[in-house]
Amino acid sequence: MIYRKRNLLWAWVCVVVLALCVDVPAQRKSKKKPAPAKPPTELTKLREEYVKATNEYKASLGKLLPYYENDVKKAEANLEKSKNLLAEGLIPKKQVEENERELAVAKQKIAETNRALTSADEQIAAVLVEAAANDEIAKNLRLAKQSLVRTAAFTRYTGAGGWNLSDAWKVQRFFSDTFSKQLPIAVFGQGAIHDRWRLDHRNAMDIQLHPDGPEGRALLDFLQKNGIPYLAFRSAIPGTATGPHIHIGRPSHRY
Repeated sequence: MIYRKRNLLWAWVCVVVLALCVDVPAQRKSKKKPAPAKPPTELTKLREEYVKATNEYKASLGKLLPYYENDVKKAEANLEKSKNLLAEGLIPKKQVEENERELAVAKQKIAETNRALTSADEQIAAVLVEAAANDEIAKNLRLAKQSLVRTAAFTRYTGAGGWNLSDAWKVQRFFSDTFSKQLPIAVFGQGAIHDRWRLDHRNAMDIQLHPDGPEGRALLDFLQKNGIPYLAFRSAIPGTATGPHIHIGRPSHRY
């Protein structure tokens, strides 16, 4: 009986030791160090700096508002006082009119400040939205031919085939025939801004037209009908576009 108990105990010890031996490598495997985070790109840094600068601008505007509001209160009090004095015949009407103008100017400052604050919020929101959109497009660089991607600030058309800058004459001829003037080319091939942003723009050209204007819409329609790839920017995107324009050619890849 004692011998049997010893055998059972020994068998149990062997099972436990075997289990520990199996678990140790598994534990070692599970404790692998996570892959180091990728350093932020230049574009990410530009966007972060833009958002930071815009927030600082908003903060400075917010500090001015109380002073402007105080100016309105003073102007209102002065106007009320001048109206009473005018009623008593103690001052000329011209003085009341001057106080009315001062009040209007004080109120205008508040209105302009509030508009600037709203615009700053919209700009920050646009940058964040476009950053997410760009990241999504970057994951799908090989979009199907003739695909159209629209976001709040830009439209991308992948085109039907190849594009070469030597074909620019086709676009120029269409524009001159349609509008009886030269195509407003801002940058033909690589430009200084593309060097600074490290963008390969050698096989593209930027057209100084707003994509939502009549000439811009006509140009985009021509490009799509002829399978020519483009990016139509409606606003500035830090590190990508300085403002509204039409980029003819494939997207400029960062190098």
